[in-house]
Amino acid sequence: MEFVDYYKILGLDKNASQEDIKKAYRKLARKHHPDLNPNDKEAHKKFQQINEANEVLSDPENRKKYDQYGKDWKHGEEYEKARKQQQQYSGTRSEGGQTFSGGFGEDDFSEFFSSMFGGSGNGTRARETKFRGQDYQAELHLDLRDVYTTHKQTLTIDGKNIRITIPAGVEDGQKIRLKGYGAPGINGGPNGDMYITFQINEDPVFKRSGNDLYATEEIDLYSAVLGGDVTIETLGGKVKLKVTPETQNGTKIRLKGKGFPVYKNEDQYGDLYLTYQVKLPINLSEKEKELFRELAKLSS
Repeated sequence: MEFVDYYKILGLDKNASQEDIKKAYRKLARKHHPDLNPNDKEAHKKFQQINEANEVLSDPENRKKYDQYGKDWKHGEEYEKARKQQQQYSGTRSEGGQTFSGGFGEDDFSEFFSSMFGGSGNGTRARETKFRGQDYQAELHLDLRDVYTTHKQTLTIDGKNIRITIPAGVEDGQKIRLKGYGAPGINGGPNGDMYITFQINEDPVFKRSGNDLYATEEIDLYSAVLGGDVTIETLGGKVKLKVTPETQNGTKIRLKGKGFPVYKNEDQYGDLYLTYQVKLPINLSEKEKELFRELAKLSS
């Protein structure tokens, strides 16, 4: 197996912190994401390498093994275990009243490792061991309105198009697992899994908190003072509301069940909280100004 320098892929050195790794991964993943480079095969390959590097280096245990064993980091634990067994067996043994000393030097690493994990040693048939494939990590960027309803999306993984269903109500940072869509197993072992983390972009109108939504609705001065009807947009469609006379600027109202769907419970919704913002009239005519002066006199 050819050695892959995961640090070099992320543009980091071995002293990089976990925060450095996280920032480098996010920056490069966005730059080389297949959705943003549909006609660039090199970008797709680079994206896979970036995910693989992040999968290893973002996990302290995996990173430690990688730093110690390089390309053979996946089998580090098996190597150590087998090495101890070999030392116990060959370190000291008796035969015919004589004591024989055996050793397992560092120079024997490659030959021993090969015999343990798929090669051959001393002319004997190797004992092949099955290993599970590596997991992949990926981010999927969606708009808030995309996850208001359950929908399907096609992802490209290792050159294959995978159609997945994204349930309504998924949250920013939520992670799902696609079983068996990771790296192939070794020696017939099972494939790894694909873990997708959702990154939900902010909406210009609605702010989400859990399953509730928050928005500001502008109403004119006359509706605020005299009352009236207003039609507002919700993610589920238009809703007609009654404005109470003498509604004050900043008044908050709740629209029950007009918020965001509950994850995997699409018949349940959070609430929508609206804050009224009263818009004052501008470009008044002289007649309108005179009427406001009369109102001012009456109120005083």
